[in-house]
Amino acid sequence: MRTLQFREALREAMVEEMRKDERVFLMGEEVAEYNGAYKVSQGMLDEFGPKRVIDTPIAELGFAGIAVGAAMNGLRPIVEFMTWNFAILAADQIINSAAKMLQMSGGQYNVPIVFRGGNGQAGQLAATHSQSFEAFYAHVPGLKVLTPSNPADAKGLLKAAIRDNDPVVFLESEKMYGEKGEVPDGEYIIPIGKADVVRKGTDVTIVSFGKIMKVALAAADELAKDGIHCEVIDLRTIRPFDVETVVQSVKKTNRCVIVEESWPYASISSEIAYRIQKDAFDYLDAPVTRVTQTDTPFPFTPNLIEVAIPTVERTVQLVKESMYLV
Repeated sequence: MRTLQFREALREAMVEEMRKDERVFLMGEEVAEYNGAYKVSQGMLDEFGPKRVIDTPIAELGFAGIAVGAAMNGLRPIVEFMTWNFAILAADQIINSAAKMLQMSGGQYNVPIVFRGGNGQAGQLAATHSQSFEAFYAHVPGLKVLTPSNPADAKGLLKAAIRDNDPVVFLESEKMYGEKGEVPDGEYIIPIGKADVVRKGTDVTIVSFGKIMKVALAAADELAKDGIHCEVIDLRTIRPFDVETVVQSVKKTNRCVIVEESWPYASISSEIAYRIQKDAFDYLDAPVTRVTQTDTPFPFTPNLIEVAIPTVERTVQLVKESMYLV
């Protein structure tokens, strides 16, 4: 095992896959000369040259479309958006071209492409730069949606995404690029569609993903002080959703609290709650509950940010409510 920053783990994944397969290339805003807006692609231009590490104009719709065309013609592009907030402009190509092409072409065209970049709130960046897009893209058939919570998963999932023959939306927390964690030595892949039970427990299941896993795990630590043993699941893959792992956990604990960074309406937590009541209703001893961002545009003021985001305190409170302790 080695200790790597989140950005370094992502870089290793791309570099290793580009060394293995000359069809893989990286394109996006500031990925080459500037080494990436968050320095994820640092040094890659020097190794692979300007034909495989390509700076683009600030024109997300345009370069996303070029990448989709390249994928349809046998290449395997990695598209970096400086932030997924900017990729709203590229949604036409992601949804109407990449996601639908296999079906619309009668199976003639795969689109092996990874769209990746910073996602979610990162402090005082105001409403238009603080959105979480898991539910937005998970709504679309034809897309796979991944969101790693640590450097090891970031590397293993990104390698799997690059090798996949379908379009993958890869969501990275802007706050996590500098965070460090242990990453296995050598070659490894984390399968798409398999959740990770990161903490075993018997009293309640907490489900989360991405950087909000820190809130879930911190809440589990606090609850353990009161003798409440939480089972914590990191989804890792939002679509396809590993419903079996979640359902089996709920059948054991009989309760579930979902912690999600984004808005509550039509959310990932809504889908999880539906699947639990469908497949594990008779095992529930309490309603499925959730902690989400407030149903408002994200605030700029620090004191309002603290109210808007999911917190350890809110998660602890809901777990205790689900156990009828408060």
